Amino acid sequence: MQAEHSVELNEQNFQQIIESSVQTPVLIHFWAPMSQESLSVIPALQQLAQQYGDAVTLALLNCQEQQGLAQQFGVQTLPTIALFKNGQAIDGMGSPQTIEAIQDMLSKHLPSQEELQLGQAFKLVEEGEYQAALPMLLALLDHFGGNGQIKLHIAQCYIETQAYDQAESILSEILMQDQDSKYKELVAKLELHKQAGNTPEIQALEEKHNAEPTNTEVALELAIQYSQVNRQEEALEILMAILVNDLNAQDGQVKKVMMDILSALGQGNPIAGKCRRQLYSLLY
Repeated sequence: MQAEHSVELNEQNFQQIIESSVQTPVLIHFWAPMSQESLSVIPALQQLAQQYGDAVTLALLNCQEQQGLAQQFGVQTLPTIALFKNGQAIDGMGSPQTIEAIQDMLSKHLPSQEELQLGQAFKLVEEGEYQAALPMLLALLDHFGGNGQIKLHIAQCYIETQAYDQAESILSEILMQDQDSKYKELVAKLELHKQAGNTPEIQALEEKHNAEPTNTEVALELAIQYSQVNRQEEALEILMAILVNDLNAQDGQVKKVMMDILSALGQGNPIAGKCRRQLYSLLY
């Protein structure tokens, strides 16, 4: 009964699968076609295995077809499940059980769903999928009590998606014991961004903008300069302030520059999402 999210256990592969429990725990389900209870629980077990992903291997042993193996494992009741780790059975249950009871048994030995999600999020960061990882990390932060490593990964996502103010804010929350080499690397990246984003041209435009806050042409040029040195949040704030007063400022150029910045930031960027909502409220 080979199916998705499970492997059929037989004489040819059982030794290999048991040995694989050194790396990944193996949950063996002993079943037979004549035992309706053992047959009906298989889809739920496969769904449970899917939820655990790479954290567990589900192996199905048809005791009717593999009587020798069933005897070798000492199976006396169907259904029976056994969890193997490091080549040894560490837990198990005999007779019909609810999927909730099975999940409770597994929870003693396997990572929680939150831990699995966190591992997935960390992997996404390693693969450079920052926009996909960020909402997962933010959702898990409270569950893990503001864990410093999660905050560092969030800061990395913010930096790589050019949300520098948010990155600086969360880095300021990192406790001394978590200020490792990764923390220092992220702080250095932020410092480089600040240095690159404070050119003489920008300083001159900032002075003009402060002196003439209602000068739309100066404000637009400053926003463009900000965007060119990855200071998108400041650029969008200036552009939004202009659009609040005039949606068609500079013959629509202000709106075009804003849309170009939003497009470059992408759908998953938190700054872009906030700005899109503000723009939508202005338009509608």
